[in-house]
Amino acid sequence: MSRARVWDDPRLVRANPSVALPAADLVVVHRSDGSGTTAIFTNYLGKVSPTWKSRVGEGTSVNWPVGLGGKGNEGVAQLVDRTPNAIGYVELAYAVTSGMTLGAVRNRAGRFVAPSLESTRAAVAGAVDMVPDDFRVFITDPPGPGAYPIAGFTWILIRQEQRDARTGKALAEFLWWATHEGQRHAAPLLYAPLPARLVDRIEVSLRRITAGGHPLLP
Repeated sequence: MSRARVWDDPRLVRANPSVALPAADLVVVHRSDGSGTTAIFTNYLGKVSPTWKSRVGEGTSVNWPVGLGGKGNEGVAQLVDRTPNAIGYVELAYAVTSGMTLGAVRNRAGRFVAPSLESTRAAVAGAVDMVPDDFRVFITDPPGPGAYPIAGFTWILIRQEQRDARTGKALAEFLWWATHEGQRHAAPLLYAPLPARLVDRIEVSLRRITAGGHPLLP
């Protein structure tokens, strides 16, 4: 399927019957620097477009076939703001706190869903059963009628065997706090809290952190 090049492309018009779309070129704005946001976005594009997957691929940085590049969320937002007929991507928290106009995206269930804390929660809930034991997974395009299709986890990589017991214990305890008591701070910052059944699995992983062969958590 060819990509839409103008705002009044018939496919966009059909998807937005209540909006008067301009007869103007569609200007794409993307990240110029490597980012997890780009990794999530391009992973989603690869799932819904075989052409994108084969020609561009996915990753924290890709060779964009079109568009303007901006550094960081701020750079993308500024370019979208000052470029007529532009569209770009930033993380939800930045978009909401900056007062940006948000667009709904059609999910796997065929529904157009706007990005929000609630639709992000639905995306995580729909994808949680696909999460492997090492937690290395993209949860884009998940099932569920209310799921926003472009969502992802924030990862942290640590050594299972810590060289220093004191430092390792402090790290393990912080991660325990972040995935338990600290979850109450997620929603106010516009991040979806982790589902309880995923936290249960994280506990198992955190208890495997050792120093000198001894577990650092009870």
